[in-house]
Amino acid sequence: MDTPFRLAAAAAAAMILSVTCAAAAEDPVARGDYLVNGIMGCGNCHTPQGPGGPDMTRFLAGGMAMDEPVLGKVHVPNITQDRDTGIGAWSDAEIATAIRDGLRPDGSLIGPPMPSPLYRGISDTDLAAIIAYLRTVPALANAVPKSSYAIPLPPAYGPPVETVAEVPRDDVLAYGAYLAGPLGHCVECHTPMAAGGHPDFQGRLGAGGREFHGPWGTSVSSNITPAGPVADYSDAELKAAITTGMRPDGSRMMPPMGYGYYARMTNADLDALVAWIRTLPARE
Repeated sequence: MDTPFRLAAAAAAAMILSVTCAAAAEDPVARGDYLVNGIMGCGNCHTPQGPGGPDMTRFLAGGMAMDEPVLGKVHVPNITQDRDTGIGAWSDAEIATAIRDGLRPDGSLIGPPMPSPLYRGISDTDLAAIIAYLRTVPALANAVPKSSYAIPLPPAYGPPVETVAEVPRDDVLAYGAYLAGPLGHCVECHTPMAAGGHPDFQGRLGAGGREFHGPWGTSVSSNITPAGPVADYSDAELKAAITTGMRPDGSRMMPPMGYGYYARMTNADLDALVAWIRTLPARE
């Protein structure tokens, strides 16, 4: 019998082979670099951090520990090309399945905070670009302990994802939703948890209030709906907050808000993201 991982890997392999010549006109490695080190902010979790910020000598080598009361003790994995402790021995299809279906090559599920339920919406061409870029990341040996969860994990996040179409970048609101959801997973941090340890996207999307514990101390995500402080920000002030970590009053945001990564976003992408945020219904 086919396992969920085998089905997902087969679908991922078919996706990788189906990337069209037209979509490939954009350099995949450059696009992947822009996504991984920009809106996705993968290094925000996968690069070890200390009180002074990320340790770039161990870029994407994992090892950061998160002690979350709801989730449990999470250890972020190594995603460099090291074959023994990273993902260097994984095929492209296996990496695609890990990102979009949340399944490792051994069939085990990748738990939160890896936002696999949102990553299921990453387009085929963007997923291929992410993998192409990850293949360029130098190997760093760093064995990371397994995470221990305080919540039950499902056997899978859904059936294997076979294909996801591109989101037109000229459709500003649709592309803004794509940036905030499948790519940037902004909604993951800025939405309170419902029962069972999952974000309440249906009832409190963007309402904030989640606590994050790390080397920086404890931070709380902001309410990004019109019921929160961003309602009083101009679009320029909101974009500055996203990319610099400075609020209009001059106060500084705390991690894990990835403003250092978001500073790489193009003006067009920032415009789309802010336009989508403005459409959120007010949630207390």
